Amino acid sequence: MFPHNSNSSPIPKKRHRINSSTRLSSLSPSVATAVDSSVPFLSTPISGGFNDASTADILLRLFYDSDSPSSVADTFDSSSDDVQVYLHSSALCRAKYFSALFSDRWSKNDDDRERLNYQKANLAVLPKSGSISAHLIVLRLLYSDDLSNAINSAATAISILPVAMKLLFDDLVKQCVKFLEAVPWSEEEEEEILNLVPFLSEDESNELLARVSTSKLDSCEQMLDNLLISAKQNHPNLAPVKAFVARLLREFSSTDSARRVLEKAFLMSLKVVKGSLEEYSSPDFRGDHAETEAIQRLNLHTALTNGKHLLWLVERMIELRVADMAVKEWSEQDSFAADLQRAFRDDAWRNIVPGLPTVVLKCTSKLANAVASGNILVARQVRMKFVKDWLPVLIVCKDNASPVLPSHKPVLHSPTTLYLELEETFLRIISTLPMDDAQELLQQCLSFSTRDSEDSPHLITAFNTWFRRATRPSSFTTGFS
Repeated sequence: MFPHNSNSSPIPKKRHRINSSTRLSSLSPSVATAVDSSVPFLSTPISGGFNDASTADILLRLFYDSDSPSSVADTFDSSSDDVQVYLHSSALCRAKYFSALFSDRWSKNDDDRERLNYQKANLAVLPKSGSISAHLIVLRLLYSDDLSNAINSAATAISILPVAMKLLFDDLVKQCVKFLEAVPWSEEEEEEILNLVPFLSEDESNELLARVSTSKLDSCEQMLDNLLISAKQNHPNLAPVKAFVARLLREFSSTDSARRVLEKAFLMSLKVVKGSLEEYSSPDFRGDHAETEAIQRLNLHTALTNGKHLLWLVERMIELRVADMAVKEWSEQDSFAADLQRAFRDDAWRNIVPGLPTVVLKCTSKLANAVASGNILVARQVRMKFVKDWLPVLIVCKDNASPVLPSHKPVLHSPTTLYLELEETFLRIISTLPMDDAQELLQQCLSFSTRDSEDSPHLITAFNTWFRRATRPSSFTTGFS
């Protein structure tokens, strides 16, 4: 609302309620409370300057607009009076608002009038434009030649910026924006600043908007891509970095973006592991034996390093329930599974990467468990192919490998436990397949048995389930008559 001029009809003095809970919608609670409670201090006269009645030529009345919504007006304290301050036209005219307001009724002869014959004006304060105390701060700053020291926090800048814009106090607007550009914001302050940005010029708002927006449409996915690459690097703080990135992925707002980034990283790591095992299983090297052995070692170490990262990615995908693609991709790795079988039948890897079988079987076990538990729902053909390709790898590992990780830390899964878990999971998946498919796969599971049949209850249960279903009366399979 524009100030009422002194020539208009008298405006009765109103006693609106102004307590410490009153605040702009754009002010944070802490700022509004601190500012509103300081009204008496802000009104303190300064000799020859702000609120000095003996030298002022303008009497300005600040009041809350009676046309404000009742929901806002009801928060005012009726025990408080409106605020009147004595001001000087020379200072007020630093603000273009006042300069324009008084330009048509100010003359050089005004300096000769009696000092107590003040030019009177009224300035309405809307709740969305700032509290009375925020207005008083801005009015005091009209007398200051050093605005740079007037703002010492983002909260202060946010509270007075709407008033500075309202009064067209350009110098203060620029100083507020300059301060906000250079300091950190809380999440609440950021929202308040974004609410003010539409009222700033393009030049004034550019730097503020650059803090919260980007010209790249896929910037979030690029950031996640780079974080996953960092989590893959082999450096002393690898575990904390992976834990941190895992948390970011859990808390990231867009599941679709997280899915795309994880799928991309999964395919890249899988490609490296497959390529390394393919070269190791079917070497075609030139040069002497020492060179060939060195390349073989490099291939195995590359496979293990990327295999560990692949396992971590699988865990993240399952955690976020975005492992659909990973399960399907894992079920289409017959050549990779064949290379692993050939590699694990060889003894060369044992002294180089003894943990490789564990990493491969853990990836398989994590994905298989996600399928068997219903965490990931895939078609029957995918479930069938998954078991068909990876069951032989499990059998070869059980017969030839000793899956232990090369680490001084306790191994959470002993070879026996890891084999047993994967056996049980495969049998659970087999139980979801058509009888003919289940019959084919169950016959390959006989290696799960031990000399004592009591040690293989999971295998006994699986076969008994199949036989029970196979011997059901024909009415259950052909329909009721």
